[in-house]
Amino acid sequence: MTQVENHEFSKLKQDEVAIVMVPFPSQGHLNQLLQLSCLISSYHLPIYYVGLATHNHQARIRAKVLNPSNIAKIHFHDLPNPELIASSNLETVWDVSMLLRDPIASFIRDISSKVRRVVVVHEPMMSYNVQDVSSLPNAESYIFNSISVFSCYIMMCLFLKISGQHEEELLKKLYSFEGVTTDEAMDFSDSQHPYMDIRSGDIHNTSKVIESKYIDLMEQAEISLNKKQWAIGPILPAKLDCNLNRENICLDWLNKQPPRSVLYVSFGTITSFSDKQIKELMMGLEHSKQRFIWVLRDVDRGDIFKGKLEKLSCLQDLRKERFMSHCDWNSCLESITMGVSIAAWPIHTDQPINGFLVTEILKIGLLVRDWGKREEVVSASTIKNVVRKLMASEEGGLIRKRAEELGEAVRQSTDKGGASQIELDSFIAHITR
Repeated sequence: MTQVENHEFSKLKQDEVAIVMVPFPSQGHLNQLLQLSCLISSYHLPIYYVGLATHNHQARIRAKVLNPSNIAKIHFHDLPNPELIASSNLETVWDVSMLLRDPIASFIRDISSKVRRVVVVHEPMMSYNVQDVSSLPNAESYIFNSISVFSCYIMMCLFLKISGQHEEELLKKLYSFEGVTTDEAMDFSDSQHPYMDIRSGDIHNTSKVIESKYIDLMEQAEISLNKKQWAIGPILPAKLDCNLNRENICLDWLNKQPPRSVLYVSFGTITSFSDKQIKELMMGLEHSKQRFIWVLRDVDRGDIFKGKLEKLSCLQDLRKERFMSHCDWNSCLESITMGVSIAAWPIHTDQPINGFLVTEILKIGLLVRDWGKREEVVSASTIKNVVRKLMASEEGGLIRKRAEELGEAVRQSTDKGGASQIELDSFIAHITR
């Protein structure tokens, strides 16, 4: 333990409750738990963010939209980097994550000896690493679900062969979702299940305004397990803006465009397309005759600081624009919160289910690619037609109106007295009881 950490430990009080965050080492997961850390720190509780040194550095570097004074309240505990971390292979990241049990357990034990209670908040895929919580009398853990509750519920029904009460018709509409994940990913997920029952409850990055029906269904499914549930999202920066170089050419161009006229195209940090698909996408966007900004970047490696680091433009308030998105839950929440309609192009894992939620249930988007045709290249004409319908048709106008209304309701849910703020207050009251 470093001198700085020893100093921070010495300031802990025996009657305090300390929070330990244990994110899965992937950018979207790092980001969500860092944002949650900032939220909880506003309750004047000590927060420890535990991860590999390179990933903690990555989380801080990419936290430009977060308030620096909030980041300063968080204590980052760096675990040593294994050599494997330089690999770009996601399976290698899984292997690395399975090496962290002992250093995480040691850190939690040290804190537990200095406070009244230590609360560990971790991702489902880090359940193996926090299992030693069960051996400490003053420690408890909570799983943070960074995917939609709808996805949690559907995966529970489809993969665990649990009957979806009242949802049989919905399940019939969904494709089998064969191919959403690999056998290796399923094996890794299965390896975490024996340690999930240790948790005292679940925190969901969603709002009852968005998913009340499925939150209720999950609570019914979990009631026999006596696991508490809190829907405290969307966990996003308080202000979706950046301290930007005002000479940025993208911003200069964007600020000159009419309102509601630009499509923002982004596929996250771990998605890659073939050259042929990139060409079709470019042609489709051009032939749609609609304005767009397309973020292009290298896919993240295990250590983004080895080799060339792509610098991305950070766009200002994109409210009133549209998104073309791979539909990971981070992107969906950002779009929903800003009241932005979505051109949904799911790629893998929970994304097809999120795409279904956005287009078929919330009805705030259009599907670019049907999951049943996932092996096919999406043609330029298909892309052109979807973009035109979303941005320049009566149907697209109705979709945008629903998106704007939902966005307003979601933003209100995070205000004082709103559904999500009440849930967060409830969680804090529970862990500090």
